[in-house]
Amino acid sequence: MHVALTGATGFLGLRLLRRLLTTHPLLTVLTHAGSGDALSRITRFFALSGAPEELIRALPGRLRVVETSLEEPRLGLSRSAFRELADSLGTIWHSAGSINLEGDLAHLRRTNVEGTRHVLDLAATGRHAPLVHHVSTAFVAGARREGVAYEDELSGSHGFENAYERSKFEAERLVRDWSRTHGRPVLVLRPSILVTDLPPDPELPTHPLQVIEQILRDSLRTTGHQDLPGADRARMRMVGHPYGHLNLMPVEEAADVMVRLSEHHAARGPAPGVSTRGATNTGTTTPEATTPEATNPGPTAPGFTGPGFTTPGGVTTYHVVHHHDVPVPAIVALLERLVPLDLDVVPERPGDATPLEALMDFYPGFTSYLRHRRRFDDTRVRTLFGARPSGYRVDLDYLCAGLLRGRPVRG
Repeated sequence: MHVALTGATGFLGLRLLRRLLTTHPLLTVLTHAGSGDALSRITRFFALSGAPEELIRALPGRLRVVETSLEEPRLGLSRSAFRELADSLGTIWHSAGSINLEGDLAHLRRTNVEGTRHVLDLAATGRHAPLVHHVSTAFVAGARREGVAYEDELSGSHGFENAYERSKFEAERLVRDWSRTHGRPVLVLRPSILVTDLPPDPELPTHPLQVIEQILRDSLRTTGHQDLPGADRARMRMVGHPYGHLNLMPVEEAADVMVRLSEHHAARGPAPGVSTRGATNTGTTTPEATTPEATNPGPTAPGFTGPGFTTPGGVTTYHVVHHHDVPVPAIVALLERLVPLDLDVVPERPGDATPLEALMDFYPGFTSYLRHRRRFDDTRVRTLFGARPSGYRVDLDYLCAGLLRGRPVRG
């Protein structure tokens, strides 16, 4: 039986694919129909990231590429092709999705919520009851800016910083409902903001922080500031907390941790009471309400019984985060290196906002994170794998390596 991966040509998906190939001889890659030659893009990433030539040459024989459409029922496949695909799978990794922080909620729901629903339908249809590994985000914690976000929590009571967070929250709600309805265990993996020190390349997926760079550059051009040698640098005040911090996780390490967590659960076998002889329901997943109110089951609720233990039909959730947060001043220093802009962090929106500062009101999806001081609890991961420090030091030099290689750097 095959392991299937959605989002295999994305920023995280490519790293998951490479890591999964270390333990699986064959993989099924579910790519977006009409997005181009997925195998060529995968091969190019492997070459740029230093994969062994032997592995690169073997890719055509080790990958089965299936073009799909997440937004469509049956992933855009015919009924027979959908069932044939479902019956061939033993595990489904769902990593695909939109990470557009400024995206429209309706569009994000089509990709992140309905796409998840259709992947769950695939899992429900498969006669081998494939395991489901759902990649979410630690930012389902929403707009709570202080305190500790725990792995079992899933509450919309604090609202959301942007539509992306809400769509991922709703997708997790859907996963929990599906798990309960079908009596099937699901592994939910919540990474923080993913970063890399692999130099940028036009043929690689966009680094998540490059999106912020582009927003700032567009804003400078819109307000008439020129990015020319010798030109005066613009100055802008941004609302933030001087002691704020964000968790930035190296994507290569995140992929490794996720696969190790999946191997841990596979070694334990299916949860007690879950049949492996076939799916219990081959119909489609019933749409559920996606209001922001949700349960906060707590560490002793059914299905959430501690590190590595799941009751039948339960969801086990892990925060996949770095052991050390990056302070807001370091984030500001990075942004100042990315664009010709001097930034001042202020506690409140200025009453005399400049045109450039006023324009930032149209991009609340990322500016609000400069106010965050919360921490993501990762007790479960540390319980399983130990509290060893990361092999990556995520500091200004690390971040610049993944964003500025080949460009002049302002000191």
